[in-house]
Amino acid sequence: MKKQLLLWMMAVAGLFVISCQSQEVSPSSTDGALEAVQVSAARTAATTDTVTKQRCKGQLTPVDSTALPAAIITYLKTNYAGALVKFAGTDPSGQYVVGIVLNNVHTGLLFDASGNFVQLLKQYAKKAKLTPVDAASLPSAITTYISSNFSGYTVKRAGTDADGNYYVAITNTTEIRVLVFAADGTFTKEADIPPINGGREGKGPKPRKGSGH
Repeated sequence: MKKQLLLWMMAVAGLFVISCQSQEVSPSSTDGALEAVQVSAARTAATTDTVTKQRCKGQLTPVDSTALPAAIITYLKTNYAGALVKFAGTDPSGQYVVGIVLNNVHTGLLFDASGNFVQLLKQYAKKAKLTPVDAASLPSAITTYISSNFSGYTVKRAGTDADGNYYVAITNTTEIRVLVFAADGTFTKEADIPPINGGREGKGPKPRKGSGH
């Protein structure tokens, strides 16, 4: 009887611990914001690279990394073992553009419709890499714009690319949005957040995207 009582108490304690853990703030509220900023920058870098502008007309439709052809996945595992796919997309002719990061080095690759490697993107690395910026250090033009147009949102992550553009992830209780500002703090656009891997190849949260303002 005592043994059964002890087992019951242990089970209740275990449920209590699980319940407490489930009520903790989800890491996605912060890590998701960081990932959203990085992936948005990766997409912008991919679509504005000189290679994609010339060969793909800068028009890319995001695809999940799990939908990439086997030839591309094999190429990445062979030549960039351990790399994370930050952005993948196809152009109107079916070519694939894939942005990866390995050891904090960003690389963009172009593949044909069959998944055969074609060439590296020339400027992707420079444009995809962001320098973190503390929310308190953002230009007043940016913070004023956010407070005026996104009531109830707070800045979770921010960074600048090589051209000085700001990528700012803002969140409320339900969603993450990424705003892009020019170097002088002028609002440029709200970024579409493509599929996110969440640090695991082929897996990750679906992008949270709100309606535009």
